[in-house]
Parts: sequence; structure tokens; C-alpha cells
Amino acid sequence: MKHDVRLAARGGRVIGAVVLAALTASAIAQGVPPQGAPQSPPPQQGASGQTVQDQSVPDNTGLDIPTNLQIFGKLDPNVRKPTAIVNDTVITGTDVDQRVALVAMANEAKLSQEDRERLKLQVLRQLIDETLQIQEARTADVVITPAELTQSYDAVSKRFNRTPVAMRAYLRESGSSERSLKRQIEGELAWQRYLRKRVEPFVNVGDEEVKSIIDRLQAAKGTDEFNLKEIYLAATPANSQQVYANAKQILQEIQKGAQPFEYYARQFSEASTRAVGGDLGWIRAATLPAALSEAATTMQVGQVAGPIEVSGGYSILYLTDKRQVLTADPRDAKLSLKQLTLRFPPNTNQAQASVRAQAFAKATQELRGCGTVAKVAAGIGADVVDNDTVRIRDLPPQLQEIMLKLQVGESSPPFGSAEQGVRALVLCGRDEAAGGSVPNSEQIQGQLEQQRVNLRAQQKLRDLRRDAVVDYR
Repeated sequence: MKHDVRLAARGGRVIGAVVLAALTASAIAQGVPPQGAPQSPPPQQGASGQTVQDQSVPDNTGLDIPTNLQIFGKLDPNVRKPTAIVNDTVITGTDVDQRVALVAMANEAKLSQEDRERLKLQVLRQLIDETLQIQEARTADVVITPAELTQSYDAVSKRFNRTPVAMRAYLRESGSSERSLKRQIEGELAWQRYLRKRVEPFVNVGDEEVKSIIDRLQAAKGTDEFNLKEIYLAATPANSQQVYANAKQILQEIQKGAQPFEYYARQFSEASTRAVGGDLGWIRAATLPAALSEAATTMQVGQVAGPIEVSGGYSILYLTDKRQVLTADPRDAKLSLKQLTLRFPPNTNQAQASVRAQAFAKATQELRGCGTVAKVAAGIGADVVDNDTVRIRDLPPQLQEIMLKLQVGESSPPFGSAEQGVRALVLCGRDEAAGGSVPNSEQIQGQLEQQRVNLRAQQKLRDLRRDAVVDYR
């Protein structure tokens, strides 16, 4: 359980196995903010699905910028510089192209030429960070051996259901390479080990801290907590307006619904939760920054809010679920179900489907418990499927409300479509949800330590960027 600790610690170490990093590396979003995005936010407008009002960007740059400024010189946003030298390490245009191809391959995406050019800029920034992380790891005598890279590469190949040799050919066909994939693996492994060596030993969590969290959890029993996903974009006083405009554009793409929220989180978020689609897990409003807390408590499940100004940047939130702390949720009950399915012949029209559905409904109403399901199904030519491990919350929202009210032996109303046939669920048993329990001291301590490691990792990467010598060619 993730209680009382904000797991969205910024930056740093990617959560999860290195093998998954290659699979969940930057997803492609069709709405990548272009370089020519507006420099100031548009007027506040109501947007479908938003739950907080748009916030104007405050004048907090701390810079002495003239009101009526004049630009001397010309910046052409169409000029691309895909090659860079980072502290004497060269990132070539081929490196960028192959990583873009790797991203497209892993996400089975087809890119237009315009989207590909936009993605190159994002990939170049990621490659620069990756290079800085590998370089810093080497200063701590952290070196990933060829054998370790091969082992991880083989594991990724297996996840793609390919042998290492077949994976090599698949990468080449996709426009990428084994070298590009191994470079990504090396970057993550090196940074993880660097953090374990140079950061984790200096992170301490006291017993009193853990005890106070447990006490607060017990005191909070019954209060609401939220399952949230987040896209976090870091901003400085100098680029705050540009980041705000980019966040607005990302939000607009999310609201179009072409891709799930996780798709954009993996591409754009700068928090460590990027690798898991921005998932913050279950969290109480009191443990969030004030702006995020206010948004979460006013959102409805399934809604998106933002951009929300937070310390160091802007956030976009997605509320996937709600529940109460340490309280049993009826939707967590596990059901034993039998599903009856009556499939319609091809080219069945709506009128014919309605007649068949009525006959199906009448048959299910005559059920007398699960013991009669097989007989009734045989009489109407329906298929039967058993499942004993379905949680109510995993069903579509319309069915959740129905199943909460059903008694054992009863059937749901028929549901389906003319194309897919008609179905009904028969409830054969219910294991009620158990009450929540307080996480133990070790779990809380581990969460706090991870949060602090991630925060220090972000600070370290920011310092590396500031001190780096990057020559764009």
C-alpha cells in the first residue's frame, strides 16, 4: 500500500526492471508540443473534463526583462540540430534516428514525417541526460560490463518473443539497432547503481518518522484517498510560460482520447513515475501539495485536471479511482461468475438482434441458481464461461452497480451488441472484501527512502545539466 508518502518524487531513478524500461520507453504522442508554441498562456476557458480552472502564469521570473523588448537576431524554429557533443561524448544524428525508431517499434506506432521531426528533439534531450548519467556513474567507478548488457538485451528479446538473433534483425528492420537498445539499458543500469552507491547510503529515515506516519494512518481511517496518475513538467522562472503552454497542448491531446493518459505520461513526464505511466498509486489528499490536493478532491473518477502550478513546474492529473483509507470497499469483493453468451449470425440487424435478446432475457430469468446454467444455455444455444476471480471494480462501471446488488444465483440483465451477440452474468458466489490494514514499518520506511533517493537524483541530474558542456552541431 502507498499511504501517507508521495511516491511521485521528481526525477532520478526509473522505477522497475531495466528490461521493462526498453518496452516502456518514451511513447509517441501525436501532440508533441512544437517549438513554436505560444510564449504565454491563452485566456482561461472551460475545457471538457477539466476540474480546475486554468491558472495564469505568475510574473515570478525574477529576471530584469524590459516590458517592450526587441529581439535582435533571428531564431528559426525549423532549424534542427540532431547532433551534440556532451562533455566530449558525441551523440550523432544516427543515434537520434535509431532511438526514435526504437521508440516507435516498442509502441507499435506509425509516425508521420512531422511527428518524427518533433520526436527527434525530445529524444535528443533524453540522450543528453542519459549520457550525463553514464558519465557521472563512471566517476564513481560504476561500469556496466558487456556481459551484463548482453544478459539484459536477451531478456528484452524474450519479452518481444524473439531470440537475440531474431531481435537483432527486427531492430534493423525497424530502423534501430542492437547498439541503441543496449545504450538505453546501460544508461538505466548505470544510473541505478550510481544512486545505490552514492545516494542511498546517505538517506536515513528515523523510527519516529515511521511511527508518526502509522499514527496518522490510523487516525485517517475512513477518509478518502485517490488513485492518481500524473504528468509533471519541470519549469524554471526563465521558461515557465513555455512549459505552461506545452502542458496546455498536452492536455488538449489527452482530452481528444486518441491515446490513454499513460501514453503521454511516458513521453512527456519528468517525474520518476514516467516509467509506470505516471501512476502515483493510492494517495490521500493531505499528502499532496496544496494545489494538487484541491484538484483531486474536486475531480470525478475519469477526469483530467491541469495544468496545475506546483513547486518547480506544472502537473496534469488523472483520477482513476477513489476509496476510503483502511476501509473495505465493496467493489473489491471477488465474484464467482458464469457468463452466458449467445452469438448472432453475421449481418444480424438491430431489429433481429432485439428479438434474439428478448428471448435470451426470458431464458435467463428462468434460471434457478448456477446449477441450471448449463441446461438453460444448451436450450438456447449459448456458450458458458466460468471465472472465479473477478473483482467487481474490474468490471465496466454499468455492470459494477448491477453486480453489487445481485444475490447469489441471480443473473444480470442481458447486455451486448448486434455485432458481438448478447451476454449475461450469473452470480455463483461472492468473497467479500477484507478491511484495509496499516502497512508495516518496513514498507513505510522503504517508501520514504525511495522518495528521498528520487528527489536527490533529480537534484543531481539538474546539477549535471547545469555544469555540462554541450556543443550542438
